[in-house]
Amino acid sequence: MRRLFLALSVLALAAGCKTAPEPVPEAPKPPETPAPPPEDPNAFRQQPPKPGEPPELVLPKFEQARLDNGLTVLVSTRKELPLVYTGVAFAAGGSQDPKGKWGLADVSYKMLLEGAAGKDTTALDQAFQDLGVSPSVSVSPDGAFVGARVLKRHADAALALLSDVTRKPNLAQKDFDRRKKLQLAELVRAMGSPGFLAQQAYLDAVFGPEHPYGHPVSGLPATVDTLTLQDVKAFYGKSVGPKAAALVMTGDITLEEAVGLAKKYFGDWKSNAQPPPVPPTPAATPRQQVVFVPKPGLDQTMIVVGRPGIAVGHPDEYALDLATTVFGGFFGSRLNMNLREDKGYSYGAGASADARLGVGPLTASSAVRKDVTGPALGEFFGEMKGIQERPITEKELAAAREGLIRAIPGEFESVEGLGSSAASLFFLRRPMDEYARTVEGLEKATPAEVQRVAEAYLGPAAMQVVLVGDPAVIQEQVGPLNLGKLVAKEPVAPPSKK
Repeated sequence: MRRLFLALSVLALAAGCKTAPEPVPEAPKPPETPAPPPEDPNAFRQQPPKPGEPPELVLPKFEQARLDNGLTVLVSTRKELPLVYTGVAFAAGGSQDPKGKWGLADVSYKMLLEGAAGKDTTALDQAFQDLGVSPSVSVSPDGAFVGARVLKRHADAALALLSDVTRKPNLAQKDFDRRKKLQLAELVRAMGSPGFLAQQAYLDAVFGPEHPYGHPVSGLPATVDTLTLQDVKAFYGKSVGPKAAALVMTGDITLEEAVGLAKKYFGDWKSNAQPPPVPPTPAATPRQQVVFVPKPGLDQTMIVVGRPGIAVGHPDEYALDLATTVFGGFFGSRLNMNLREDKGYSYGAGASADARLGVGPLTASSAVRKDVTGPALGEFFGEMKGIQERPITEKELAAAREGLIRAIPGEFESVEGLGSSAASLFFLRRPMDEYARTVEGLEKATPAEVQRVAEAYLGPAAMQVVLVGDPAVIQEQVGPLNLGKLVAKEPVAPPSKK
C-alpha cells in the first residue's frame, strides 16, 4: 500500500508540471552615479555680494519766515525725538575782517560766550549747564553760528540765554584779554602745523592778501596781537543785528512755534547792522611762481595746488563738483589712485571745489614723502593734463554722481546737522529748496558738460602751487620741473612777549 501511495504521488506531481520552468535572466544593473565632489566652503568668495536696493533719498524741508524788524526765522521740523537745536546765524564771517585785523570776526563771536546780560563767563556757562547743554560757536569766511541742542522742554529757556548772548554781550576788558590770550596760544601752536602753514600761504597765493578770502579765519599771531576791545565792539555794532541774523530752530519744533519764540525774545531787537556785500571775484592769473614755506628736516612735503573756482549758484557748480570728484574727490579718484595706490607716494590725496558766497578756492592737496616731492608734484600736473587727454568716462562720472548724492543725507543725521545746514542756507543766501536743486543738478549734468567744465577749471596753467617742506629737497626736486620761480615764504613769527 505504501508503494502504491508513493507511485500515485509521483504521477500527480508529474501531471501538474509537465516541463521544468526556464530561469528568468536578471535585469542589468544601472551604472553607478559618481558621488558629487565635496562643496568648497569658500566658493561664495568667488562672487562679491550684490548690493541691496538703495534707500529712498529723503531730503528735509526747510521753512522760512521774517519778523517785522528783519530777523529771519529758519525751521526744519523733525519729530522723532523731543530734541531741538536752537541757534543764531550771523551773515558776517571772517571775510569781513578789516585789513591788518585778521581774526577779528573769530575773536568777536567767541566773545559772545564770555558773559552776557550781567552774567560773567562762569555764571553764563553754569546757566547753560543747568539746562544740560554746552553752547558752541563756529565761524566761517561767510558767516558765524552760535547755538546748542536741548530737550524741547528747555527750548524756551535756552533761547532766553541765546537772546542775551546775541543782544547783550558783556564785552568786558578782562574777558577780552583772556580770549585774546587763548587765541594767540592756539595760533602759536598751529604755526607748528604744516597744514596750517600751507593754508595760510595758499590763500594768499590764490586770492592775494587784500582779498576778503585771502587769510585764515582764525587770523595769524601778528594780526590777532593787534586786536583791541574797541575793535571787537566796532565789529559787533557793524555786523550783529536782526537784518543780518537768523534764528535757526530744528527738530521737534514747528515754524509757528519758532516764530512765536522769535517774537518773544527778538521781536524788539533793533540795530543798524546790514548783511555785508559779496566778496569780489579774484582773477585766475597764470602761475608765475612756486611758493614754498621752508621747514628744514620735515619728513613729508605738504603739496597744495589750486586756483579761484566759482561762487554758489554759478551755472557750472554741479558739473564742477562732479569733475573735481572724479579728479580727486573720493578714494577711487584719479589723483588718489595715482599717488597712493599706484606710486605709493602718499597715504592719500584729495581735491574739492569750495563754492562760497563769493568765488571760493578750487584745491587739490596731499602730504607726500619728501624724497618724492618732485615726482609727486609732477603727477599732480600729469593728472590735470590727463583730464584733456583721457576724457572722463561714463563709469567715473556715474561713481562720482552716486557718491555725491548719497553723501547728502549725512548732513542731516542729527538736529545739529539740520541746524548747520539751515545756517549755511542763510550765509550763502540760498533758497529753501537748495538741497533738492543740488540733487537735480547733479543728476542732470551731462558727460559733455562735465568734461567741458573739467577742462576749463582744471587746466594746469592757472594752478598756483604752495609747498611746505625741507627747502633743500624742494630746491633740488621742484626747480627742474620749470613750474615757475621758487619763492620762499617764511612762517610768520609769533608776537614777542610783552
